[in-house]
Amino acid sequence: MKKSIIYSLLIILAAFYACDPIEDRDSNSMPITADELEVTATPLQVNGVNSNKVILENHSPVLSEWNYGIGVSHKAADTVLLVVTGTTNIQFTGLNPDGSYLTKEIPVNVDELTFEVAPEWGYLCGSGERTWVWDDTDGQAVWGNGGYLGCTSPCWWTVPKADMDGQDPDFGGDGKMVFSLNGASITKSNASGSNQQVGTFSFDMSKTTGDGNGGIWAKGKLNTKNVTVLAGFQPNGGNAPVYEYDILQLDNDKMYLSWPEPGAGSWGTAWFWMFKKQ
Repeated sequence: MKKSIIYSLLIILAAFYACDPIEDRDSNSMPITADELEVTATPLQVNGVNSNKVILENHSPVLSEWNYGIGVSHKAADTVLLVVTGTTNIQFTGLNPDGSYLTKEIPVNVDELTFEVAPEWGYLCGSGERTWVWDDTDGQAVWGNGGYLGCTSPCWWTVPKADMDGQDPDFGGDGKMVFSLNGASITKSNASGSNQQVGTFSFDMSKTTGDGNGGIWAKGKLNTKNVTVLAGFQPNGGNAPVYEYDILQLDNDKMYLSWPEPGAGSWGTAWFWMFKKQ
C-alpha cells in the first residue's frame, strides 16, 4: 500500500516538473521606443463635431501618464474633459520595464465645449493663458487690509499701486501673473522678467463663504502651490506666504481675492488683492 502511494506521488511530481515554467510576461517585456508607442487621444464626436470629452488609450507595454493641461491621468484608458476649444497638445509619458521613459505629444482639436466645464478656467486663462496685473482703476487701492466678511476691498490700511514697489520689492507695482492652462500653472514675474517664480493653481467654486447675513461674501477658493499671487504674504505673520485665497470676484476682467488672518471672525483682519486682466 505504501509503495503504491509513493509511486503515485513520484508520477505527479515528474509530471509537474515536465511542464513549461510560468512566464511573467510583464517583467520579461522588452523596452520599446517612442516610435513603437500605440497611444491615442480621440475627441468624442457629438452631432458630427469634436466635443471636449477626450478618450485616452494606451495599448503599449508601458505604464501611463497623460498630461492634458489642467490635469494628469495615470490610467491606461481614461476619459477626460478639455476646457477650451481649438488644439490642445496632450503629452503621453510611458515608463518601460527597464525604467526608461519615452514621450509622445498628441494634438487634439476641440470644436465646441459640448460638455459643461467650470467657466472659471476661461476667466483665469482665457483661451490658453491670461496675464493679470494690479487693478488701479480710478486710482483705487490694490492691496491692504479690512474687515473680514465685511469689506470687499482694502478699507482700513490701503495701498495704491504706486506704493507697491516698497511693499513688494521683488515684484513691485508693475509685476504680473500669467495663468496658463498648460499644467494649470502660474508664472509670476517683475516688470523686466528678470525675477520669475512658477507654480500651479487650482480652484473650488463649491467652497463659498457667507457674510453672516444670509448673503455670499466669497464665491469660492483659489489655491496655489510653490508660488503665491503678487504680494501674497502675511504682513502680520512674519511675511509667511499665503497659498489659499477667498475669491470675492472673478470674471473676464477682474479678480479680487482675500485672506483672513488666523482666528479672524466677522470684521476681524483680512487682506485683499485687487487684480485686473492686462
